Amino acid sequence: MVAMTNPDVVLADEAAYAAAVEEATRAAAAYYASGDSALDDDAYDRLARGIAAYEREHPQEVLAGSPTGKVAGGAAVGDVPHTVPMLSLDNVFSDEQFATWTASLERRIGRPVTAWSVEPKLDGLAVAARYREGRLEQLITRGDGTAGEDVSHAIGTLVGLPDRLTEPVTFEVRGEILMTEAQFEQANTLRTGHGGAPFVNPRNGAAGTLRAKDRPYRVEMTFFAYGALPLPDAPGATAPPAGLPHSEVLAYVAGLGVHTAATTAVAPRTVASVDEVTARVAEIAALRASLPFGIDGIVVKADLAADQAEAGSGTRAPRWAIAYKLPAVEKITRLLAVEWNVGRTGIIAPRAVLEPVEIDGSTVGYATLHNPADITRRDLRIGDQVMVYKAGDIIPRVEAPAVHLRTGEEKPIVFPEVCPQCGSEIDAGEQRWRCVRGRDCRVVASVAYAAGRDQLDIEGLGATRVVQLVDAGLVADFADLFTLEREQLLTLDRMGETSTDKLLAAIDTARTRPLSRVFCALGVRGTGRSMSRRIARHFASMDRIVAADTEALQRVDGIGTEKASAVVAELAELAPLIGKLERAGVNMTEPGATPPPEPGTEPEAAEADGADGAADGSAAEGLPLGGMTVVVTGAMTGPLEKLSRNEMNELIERAGGKASSSVSRRTSLLVAGEKAGSKRTKAEELGVRISGPDEFAALIAEFVEA
Repeated sequence: MVAMTNPDVVLADEAAYAAAVEEATRAAAAYYASGDSALDDDAYDRLARGIAAYEREHPQEVLAGSPTGKVAGGAAVGDVPHTVPMLSLDNVFSDEQFATWTASLERRIGRPVTAWSVEPKLDGLAVAARYREGRLEQLITRGDGTAGEDVSHAIGTLVGLPDRLTEPVTFEVRGEILMTEAQFEQANTLRTGHGGAPFVNPRNGAAGTLRAKDRPYRVEMTFFAYGALPLPDAPGATAPPAGLPHSEVLAYVAGLGVHTAATTAVAPRTVASVDEVTARVAEIAALRASLPFGIDGIVVKADLAADQAEAGSGTRAPRWAIAYKLPAVEKITRLLAVEWNVGRTGIIAPRAVLEPVEIDGSTVGYATLHNPADITRRDLRIGDQVMVYKAGDIIPRVEAPAVHLRTGEEKPIVFPEVCPQCGSEIDAGEQRWRCVRGRDCRVVASVAYAAGRDQLDIEGLGATRVVQLVDAGLVADFADLFTLEREQLLTLDRMGETSTDKLLAAIDTARTRPLSRVFCALGVRGTGRSMSRRIARHFASMDRIVAADTEALQRVDGIGTEKASAVVAELAELAPLIGKLERAGVNMTEPGATPPPEPGTEPEAAEADGADGAADGSAAEGLPLGGMTVVVTGAMTGPLEKLSRNEMNELIERAGGKASSSVSRRTSLLVAGEKAGSKRTKAEELGVRISGPDEFAALIAEFVEA
């Protein structure tokens, strides 16, 4: 399923080997001390494998300082002895390597493994937490595996590691400390606000924070348990109970109030075969981009205590567990320049130009920098070595500079003084800078967006034609499209009678689009296709949307105080454009939607309709999908074949349902087309009803035809 894309380092001679050992030792020392390694994980792994390969061929030349076969590469230290060694894990990188490892394990124990535990490999720091009579007494890092560093000063800052358990038991729980994405952003805001350099990535942040003392601010982190064992001097009954399978140990720990990954989308799962393991590995890998915390692989363990005892452990790693590593999603590369691009709403967005680097199977040369305030907060400079993160289809982003790698030749990033697109003044009053002309700065982009398939869907009106209309002075915004006359269009280059009549017919059709499409065409910042549908179905008409205050907007699912305020402000700015659309006869209502009750009337009904509008209200009663949450996955066929995913979601909501993008216990129906993948697997596990495209089309036939 997953294969390495980058080759291992090849060491030509003894001098190259010695230099590689020195580089790996330096990188490991920085990684385990503060997370500030000059090598990213992928580069270090390839270097370590190159060192190991050289040592296999030249055993007489092995250096004492080699990281091979040592916990934490031999770099970490500590003075608090572990009750039982805290070992590292060996790695595999493909299904073939994993199959070889499982065969070796089964040969070692002399029988098939009948239960495997599959869980995420969290990208954090391993620690041991000792509880005595239910009270958290001591927190110790892994160190060199035999002894670690006492970091008990961090007790009280870790979400998921309570000071007191639900029962007065004495035992040791082991797990990973990490920062979620939200905690990482908060940590960097606090750190830079107090004059410190930003953390390069969440692991770097967790490593530095775990060891920090006497800071004037508090940074929160999260703990995930991955195992537990009794303390040798524990009074009374052994905890956890002896002989429990690994999966039951985790359940026991969770029952005491300690956080495990069981509540996440990548919860540990016990399966019976190697094929089921690799299927679950693929599922977790597919979910990686959507997780609020980092993983760099999947851990597979023999679940039964007897299998673990029979397999035993080596000096570095247990023989009954393996880490199935995933391709790297973050790399260190150089920031070469910053480009300033102006979006269709006038937002001026900085983009990082990078020294090209391969991440997760693709070459990355550009990454988002969010906004000028973010650049300042992270203290980014041209020439910096920066950590770049990419997962799945997410746009690559620059996390932070590796300050410890600076040479002194880095240069400040120059911010624009006027709009890069039109030379007008810049409104820098908010974090995201904007040209004072707003949408007028990018009329072509704004009109082309409004005419797009998921908005007004005006066939025959591409960017080239929009440029013609704007250059001819016929269109200043997309409302002007609805007042175009046949004689005007015939004056344009390559616009004959046939193409003119087709375009006018497409514009007339666009005039009848539902409110959700019209609202989406406005391009209100902070809203997209899904949010536009929710807003339209909640309010039912444009005049109610425009009249809504921040409190009313917050009744729409997914809109908080900040977004509501931004939407209200932008709608006030868009009032002239909305007025032009109304005068041009553009539809301003949402078919099938029921407007919310007036303030102060029917409070219970208002609450029921607040999240999803008509999809959950009385208007959905009697509709084929009334009260149902529907997820669509895979390629549609038959009557649904030509529909975009956005059009499918619109179809679901017109038929009374609520469209969702993820499968959960609340999902009523999964429409599974060709190559449905992990969503179908999850639906089967949860017992969710599954329908094919043809069956679904028949269920909502009246709406498909409409």
